[in-house]
Amino acid sequence: MMFALFMVVVLIVTGLIWLLDIAVLRKSRAPGAADPILVEYSKSFFPVILVVFLIRSFIAEPFKIPSGSMMPTLLAGDFILVNKFTYGLRMPILNNTLVEINHPKRGDVFVFHYPPEPSIDYIKRVVGVPGDKILYQDKQLYINGQKLDMTFVEDYQYESAGFNQVHAKRFQEQLGDVKHDLLIEENSLSKEGEVTVPPGHYFAMGDNRDNSKDSRYWGFVPEQNLVGKAFFIWWNFDQFKRIGSSIN
Repeated sequence: MMFALFMVVVLIVTGLIWLLDIAVLRKSRAPGAADPILVEYSKSFFPVILVVFLIRSFIAEPFKIPSGSMMPTLLAGDFILVNKFTYGLRMPILNNTLVEINHPKRGDVFVFHYPPEPSIDYIKRVVGVPGDKILYQDKQLYINGQKLDMTFVEDYQYESAGFNQVHAKRFQEQLGDVKHDLLIEENSLSKEGEVTVPPGHYFAMGDNRDNSKDSRYWGFVPEQNLVGKAFFIWWNFDQFKRIGSSIN
C-alpha cells in the first residue's frame, strides 16, 4: 500500500511539472533552449510511471512470499503475480470497488490487507465465504457441517526460522473445486473452534496449518481489504524449477 501511495505522489508531481512547463515555463524560454533538468526528468518519467501504475493497480501486481505459512503451495522466496481485477476493479489506495466482477471462492489463494494493520499485505487461502460455518477441530476442517476430504501424500521435512528442522505430513485436501496440498504437524497445537463468516467477510487459513497466523487468530478478512488472486510464480532465486508454475 505504501508503494502505491509513493507512486501516486510521484505521478502527480511529475505530471504537474510537465503541465506547468507546457502552460507557462516553455513560453519564457528562448527558442531552441534545452528543457530544465527537472522538466526533462518529469517528461521522461511520467509516461513510464503512469503505465506501471495502471498495470499494478488494475491488471497484475508482483509480491514476494516472506514466510512459510503457505507451504507447500508457496515457499518463502517465491515471487508471485496477483491478478488485480479478478475480484473487481478497485480504486488505488482507497481500495473501494469501482466495478464489481467476481467474489473470492473457497480454495482461492488471495492477497489482502492484513485487517489489524492494513499497511501490511498477507497471502492465505479462502476457506470460508459469507454465511459459511467453519469448524477446525483435531487437525480437520469442517464447512457447514461437512468434513473435508483429506488424503495423506507423504512425510514432509523443512527448515524453519532459526534453522530448526520441522517434521510434518503432507496431505491433499478438496476445498470447493480446488484440490490443494497442505501440511500438518501431528504433535503440535493449533487454535481450534467454530465460527460463522459474516456478510462481506472471508475466513482465511494458511496451507501450513500449524504454522500460520490466520483468521483463527485475528478474525475475518473484510471485502474492503481484498487485493487480488494469486495465480503465477514468476521467480525464485533458490529453486528455478518453480519459475512459471501456476498457483492452485
